[in-house]
Amino acid sequence: MLVYSSGLDVSSSALRFLSAKLRRHRQERGTRWRRLSPGRQALLTLAHLRNGHPYAQLAAGFGIGTTTAYRYIAEAVDMLAALAPSLAEAARTASTKAFVLLDGTLLPIDRIAADRPFYSGKHKKHGMNVQILADPSGRLLWASSALPGAVHDVRAAREHGIIDALAEAGVNCWADKGYQGAGGTVRVPYRGRWETLSAGQQAVNRSHAKIRALVEQAVATLKSWRRLRKIRCSTTRITDLVQAVLCLHQASSA
Repeated sequence: MLVYSSGLDVSSSALRFLSAKLRRHRQERGTRWRRLSPGRQALLTLAHLRNGHPYAQLAAGFGIGTTTAYRYIAEAVDMLAALAPSLAEAARTASTKAFVLLDGTLLPIDRIAADRPFYSGKHKKHGMNVQILADPSGRLLWASSALPGAVHDVRAAREHGIIDALAEAGVNCWADKGYQGAGGTVRVPYRGRWETLSAGQQAVNRSHAKIRALVEQAVATLKSWRRLRKIRCSTTRITDLVQAVLCLHQASSA
């Protein structure tokens, strides 16, 4: 296999953060020697999450075996996922904002037609539903664990406890029509055909759409990590991948 150097569009602060955490992790475990230093293991993990390259390609580039590359990346992802902010922490952060934005996104997965629980009728593809909270500027605050793509957004929000958490924190939340009936502090646009709405309702919906559109920036931030654009691993690992990306984003933007 040919090997070449390549750039990685990730903040150096993310590399320093992950390197420090891996170094401390090794010290706590009493690890004496590894094929890669903490810095190289951190770079390997970032390359996998950001560029989505297969383990075999990364292993060749870093001069290690494919199994070793998988083990190093899995170790780092698990560690990052455990450090990701919880919903309670996100709600406390949201309480300092004027409001938050809520939306669901589908992370495409490699599944066959028989896997109906993972098929999203809205997106017409198989995937996992992830709920996202963003601040008024569209910055990513929190991402939920992954549920099968067939789960509707409002149901996912209820299962994760998002609606109750925001209501307890007294945080107003703007969401789309997929959250009709959510209650609490969740605000949704008027439902119905455009021509059947009154002039006042149409004006409210236009204003609502302008505010809510900023959440797409948070969705784009999450999916800028190419590992999440087409996932070919076990669905049980997807939540850890999402939480690892969330942790890295928070560390690099702090």
